[in-house]
Amino acid sequence: MTATDRTPADLLRSALAADPGRPLVTFYDDATGERVELSVATFANWVAKTSNLLQSDLAAAPGDRVALLLPAHWQTAVWLLACSSVGVIADVGGDAGAADVVVSGPDSLDAALACSGERVALALRPLGGRFPQTPSGFADYAVEVPSQGDRFVPFAPVDPEEPALIVAGREFSAAEVVDRARAEAPGLGLTGPGSRLLSGLPYDTWEGLNAGLFGPLATGGSVVLCRHLERLDEESLAKRIESERVSVTAR
Repeated sequence: MTATDRTPADLLRSALAADPGRPLVTFYDDATGERVELSVATFANWVAKTSNLLQSDLAAAPGDRVALLLPAHWQTAVWLLACSSVGVIADVGGDAGAADVVVSGPDSLDAALACSGERVALALRPLGGRFPQTPSGFADYAVEVPSQGDRFVPFAPVDPEEPALIVAGREFSAAEVVDRARAEAPGLGLTGPGSRLLSGLPYDTWEGLNAGLFGPLATGGSVVLCRHLERLDEESLAKRIESERVSVTAR
């Protein structure tokens, strides 16, 4: 990470330049048994494809609001970085009716219908699988994203001082996201490159987003992101911490 990084997208670009092969996000769903590990390069490729979908197919532009009705999930992390890359505002759990674009998981499709703009649905199935049948009124992310380009260039420069994130009623500029992630890293136990944080926190607060994505990204670390972690007993959790070489936990 460099001192000139002013947006989360900048942080990802620096991580890609420094060590593209290292793990960045390892995701577990303890309701399904799913495990997915994404290197910096693989994660960045998903972000580039999603950014192209957002900018070109969905016609999102800097300043637009994208409501993310999604749980803590590796694909949610991808969308957060895609929003940063395009310069739109990621409104986590926000009002779909006030959004220009809504991105919904399978459990929030009814609420997402309030969006009069573009609607994207994520099945959140293992390996990024598609819906058996695309929900009416939505584009299926898993159908639309594979054909997108592997390189992304924004139509307009992203201003780090403009609003970039809304979560739990708090608004952050892109620069504030980066600055807070760096400042709060020591409190999370993130000591620098190689730190590996296991997070069972949901993505509906700044604390959850910071532990589950921004903090590790800002410090050259990585995250083991666990959904439904409450289903794991203490012995199984201890084994995971050992096997994933976790250095600190947030839950």
